[in-house]
Amino acid sequence: MELQHRRSFLHRCARSGDVVHAGLVVTLLIGVWYAQALEVNTGKVHFIEVMNGSSVLLPCTYASCIGIKNLYFNWQFKDNGTLIKLCEAIIPAEGVEPNVKIYHERVEFVGSSKQNNISILLHNVTFEDQGEYICFARNPKEKDRNHSAIFTLYVVDELREVDNTLTLIIVSVLGGVIGLIILIMVVKAVVLAILNKVQEKNKECLVSSSGNDNTENGLPGSKADSKPTPKIVLEEKYKMLQAGSHTLCWTEKA
Repeated sequence: MELQHRRSFLHRCARSGDVVHAGLVVTLLIGVWYAQALEVNTGKVHFIEVMNGSSVLLPCTYASCIGIKNLYFNWQFKDNGTLIKLCEAIIPAEGVEPNVKIYHERVEFVGSSKQNNISILLHNVTFEDQGEYICFARNPKEKDRNHSAIFTLYVVDELREVDNTLTLIIVSVLGGVIGLIILIMVVKAVVLAILNKVQEKNKECLVSSSGNDNTENGLPGSKADSKPTPKIVLEEKYKMLQAGSHTLCWTEKA
């Protein structure tokens, strides 16, 4: 019984391990599939604000790791919930320019398949043009999976002036801090240079004062060695006087 129980336990572990492995394989395949999928992008900023009567570029690009074939794309404008098609085309292969069909008189296709670019230009913008623009693409190589990106357009009478007060304050504070740091470094360098000079002068004064003390005390190696002391001078004069008196005595005897 115990042996059978162990075998059944091992079988259950093996089955659970197969399930885990199968799950990992499926997850990996899904990740690879999504990595190869077509990607449609309208840029880092998905909106723009333009003046009434001006022209505006609606950007859109695509990318695919497995390449494209007969890639279909279009641009649509969402008008109060209704999608209005602006243009459409099919790109036969990579690098082949499409024959774009335009359905709006103020729309111009400015993209290029050589750059994976399917952007359009909207001329003479009006307030009615404000809203969401959808860039749609479908690649038959991916079993006709649909991909899209939204770009929002805002139309105004005049462009708002950007308030740069906060930016100027931040830049001024940073500039003041940097200037203060530089000033502190310069003052520190000057003070250190002055202190070094003062220390050198102090050393010179100590050496010269030491030499003067040796001279006054008559220590060996000083200038006092070349001058006789007063006691030695008196002894020499006394000897000279004695020698002179002996000479005088000898002269009188003769």
